[in-house]
Amino acid sequence: MAKKLVLEGLDCASCAYEIEEALKKEGFEFALVNFATKEAVIEGDVEKAKEIIKKVEPDVEIIEADEHGHSHHGHHHEHGEEDPKKALYFIIPSLMLFGIGVVLRYYYGMDNAFVFGVFVASYLLVGWKVLRSAVLNSLHGNVFDENFLIAVATLGAFAIMEYPEGVAVMLFYVVGEFFQDLAVDRSRRSIKALLALKAEYANLLRNGEVVRVKPEELKVGDTILVKPGEKVPVDGVVIEGESTVDTSALTGESVPRTVREGEEILSGMVNLSGVLKVRVTKELSESTISRILELVENASARKARTEKFITRFAHYYTPAVVGIAALIATVPPLITGDPFSTWVYRALVLLVISCPCALVLSIPLGYFGGIGKAAREGILVKGSNYLDALKDASIVAFDKTGTLTKGVFKVTKVETRNGFSEEEIIRFAALAEAHSNHPIAKAIREAYGKEINEAEIVEYEEIAGHGVRARIDGIEVLVGNYRLLHRFNIEHDTCRVKGTVAHVVIDGKYAGYIIISDEIKDDAPKAVKELKRLGVKKVVMVTGDSREVAEEIAKQLGLDGFYAELLPEDKVRVIEELEKEKDDGTVVFVGDGINDAPVLARADVGVAMGALGSDAAIETADIVIMDDKPSKLPRGIRIARKTQRIVWQNIVFALGVKLAFIGLGILGEATMWEAVFADVGVALIAVFNAMRILR
Repeated sequence: MAKKLVLEGLDCASCAYEIEEALKKEGFEFALVNFATKEAVIEGDVEKAKEIIKKVEPDVEIIEADEHGHSHHGHHHEHGEEDPKKALYFIIPSLMLFGIGVVLRYYYGMDNAFVFGVFVASYLLVGWKVLRSAVLNSLHGNVFDENFLIAVATLGAFAIMEYPEGVAVMLFYVVGEFFQDLAVDRSRRSIKALLALKAEYANLLRNGEVVRVKPEELKVGDTILVKPGEKVPVDGVVIEGESTVDTSALTGESVPRTVREGEEILSGMVNLSGVLKVRVTKELSESTISRILELVENASARKARTEKFITRFAHYYTPAVVGIAALIATVPPLITGDPFSTWVYRALVLLVISCPCALVLSIPLGYFGGIGKAAREGILVKGSNYLDALKDASIVAFDKTGTLTKGVFKVTKVETRNGFSEEEIIRFAALAEAHSNHPIAKAIREAYGKEINEAEIVEYEEIAGHGVRARIDGIEVLVGNYRLLHRFNIEHDTCRVKGTVAHVVIDGKYAGYIIISDEIKDDAPKAVKELKRLGVKKVVMVTGDSREVAEEIAKQLGLDGFYAELLPEDKVRVIEELEKEKDDGTVVFVGDGINDAPVLARADVGVAMGALGSDAAIETADIVIMDDKPSKLPRGIRIARKTQRIVWQNIVFALGVKLAFIGLGILGEATMWEAVFADVGVALIAVFNAMRILR
């Protein structure tokens, strides 16, 4: 059983990576540390894991999350990280002292013990935490982190009597970190807002009175009341009442939906108007909202290749830089006989510049933003690796029923023969089909739309594979396929009709036929067009339905092809064939049914329809579209591409600026002030760039 640990005060992305590496080294098979949600998920001995984490990151406080994912937050604010604004208590006085020091030193030309004291005080106010971390981490054998780099550089500046610079660098670094924390906090919160849909309480009906309970305590079969303005705590079925609900959190849809008796209602919806009595069908841990929370929380743990590359890069990069800095400090003065201090200063500048935090931070944040943005639009992406795969979609295969079509049969056409009227045909057919639970029968009864008087139906028999035969008020009615017509030798002029058809015979006379078809979803044609516009090479449909029906729909939607009359295992085979022709893109499969689960798992990217979709489909899919709209797929591809663009902008920008400054630093052109600006400035620009995705 995997355990979740909340790591309070985990404030750098590379530390998350270090922790994960350390756990894996110590023999934890499964260890994920998620910087974006401050969580570690591990399988194995929790106590041992805690020790390892403490060793790597002494500042982190570990809280065990209990089964329902409530971490015990009694001691949230122990060390300023949780609430970034705490840091201001140190930053502001330090800035004031620094200002006083600069005025005294440069304006009045004073350079005595008092001025030195002012600078030291200013330095320690903001720097003590960094120094503490640097010392503790080095003791734990984790030498090259950013705290260490900054500490060495600033203390070095004091050592060569450049103390105003030392203080400035430390101040700048801490202020930069402060803004970074604020930004990260904001993006965390924007995801959390999405997840604030967990209801705080539920109104349970027990022995005729209403009791407030925690949603966790609800069991299947309980009856709860959901009042206007309240969040629906768990999934259930409405047993009494009618209301409109806001589903925007689950689907990204802003138009409220109406629910009435007998309809399903999902956790995370907000009840807007009427009081609803709901019978609980799923406990909280199984309910939609918990599943969404889990998906989004685990999403940033499934890392994309770019992310993995960067964390590894930081691992080797920092020690290399420290080595180069040491050489710069010692070799040139020995060769040229220059005073040591100039070269030591250059080495220190180099250390400050080379801090990799901009890179390590902006990339996970970029992906996190992408996943968050998609989630807001009602598209749940279960990992940043799937965002990466989605942007390269080159072949998209749609399942038909429930994905491209609504999965609801409707009478779309009534053809009359031999002087019968449409009303008669529908009425007799509906009466004849009164006892059948076949989807076609349901569609005919719905088209009739009136109460059926059972007393009129005298005889009734189903003829397997043909249709039904009934006597209604002494009139014999046959409803069925063309085989039925032949079997009873009815004279008829129309045999083969495209689509699903029910022929109707009244008193031995051919009365006409009813065409029943599955409606195409309103936005399906748009979805196909958009995919084409995004450069998807091939959009196809796979379905178990008959060739004729499939052909008709493929024509209407402008698909590139279709595969019909498939069994579930055939669908897997089709996907495997498509895999062969995909070149360098990915194959995306979109489906909704239980039978689609194996196909969803097989495709590069499996996309499930979340509202109609079966649990099996939603579990195995990599991406879930919450409101069943096929047009959300091109939306998702757009978000994926934008995320990718921003992530690469950040990588190129950060590395470019760093290299430029490293060059200047070695030539002695860059001062420490500029170096810090390069580091913190780049990190901030990268973070804000990453947050653009959320807009």
